[in-house]
Amino acid sequence: MTIRLGIVDCDTSHVVAFTQRLNHMEIAEDQWVDGAEVVAAVPLASQISPERVGPFTEQLRGYGVPILERPEELLGRIDGVLIEAVDGSVHYERAMPFIEAGLPVWIDKPFTCSTAEAKALVEAARRKNVPLLSASSLRYDLPVQEVLAQREENGRVLGVDAFTPASVHPRNPGLFHYAVHGVEMVYALMGTGCVRVRAVHQEGVDFAVGEWEDGRVATVRGSRQGRYGLGFSAFAENRVIQATSSRYFYREMLKQIVKMFETGESPVSGEELIEVVAFQEAANSSMDRGGAAVALADMGR
Repeated sequence: MTIRLGIVDCDTSHVVAFTQRLNHMEIAEDQWVDGAEVVAAVPLASQISPERVGPFTEQLRGYGVPILERPEELLGRIDGVLIEAVDGSVHYERAMPFIEAGLPVWIDKPFTCSTAEAKALVEAARRKNVPLLSASSLRYDLPVQEVLAQREENGRVLGVDAFTPASVHPRNPGLFHYAVHGVEMVYALMGTGCVRVRAVHQEGVDFAVGEWEDGRVATVRGSRQGRYGLGFSAFAENRVIQATSSRYFYREMLKQIVKMFETGESPVSGEELIEVVAFQEAANSSMDRGGAAVALADMGR
């Protein structure tokens, strides 16, 4: 049975990229993902990229995707929902009605821009017994997954230096807007357990250092000047692995999203969803305080 998915918000290129891969439209066959298809979309007002809503909506319409006026019209038509607003500060209000309706929910990055809202979403999903997932596509990119698949050969990952573009927007403050890609690579490779973050902000760069409770350290460099890309260095017990992003990150992430809708099990725990947000919020707080250490436990109280 093909899973029916609805899209809420159309101000990101992800709505086109995901529909192309899931519905097998206008993209190479090696990018296809089976098991689900986009069956409807709801474009809503955007405070970050309003100029993109119309063109992306028309692309979806051209793919034969019905365009609805209100999110509640999706109920009864879909088996799961993709919350696609670029603006992380609206994700709570967008996602909560679907969680309360008992539907599995995917929320595009950033999960939220508030640790308190992240906790509330995770608690609601547990109460309703529905799977919930949010991630950067870089979490599931092939180079990251290769490191995880070679745990026995590599040994334990002792540290990660991730790098990412870091454009900013006040509605997704600091690391939440684009540097979330770097944070997600760090968490994919390090796992949870960060206790404090120190971060600095300059015009051309944000740089965050996270300290894990077991003594490991990871960094995120978000660049806005000069040449930059997406990738990481992973320092394992037996190897140092350096990699940049592949062309299959959307495909690989969509496989995980579809699997969640099929199995009802999220590949990322609620605790990790919350901690990733707390890391970003703590880093932003540290930047505001001139690089002072900020404890993740203090976020969302």
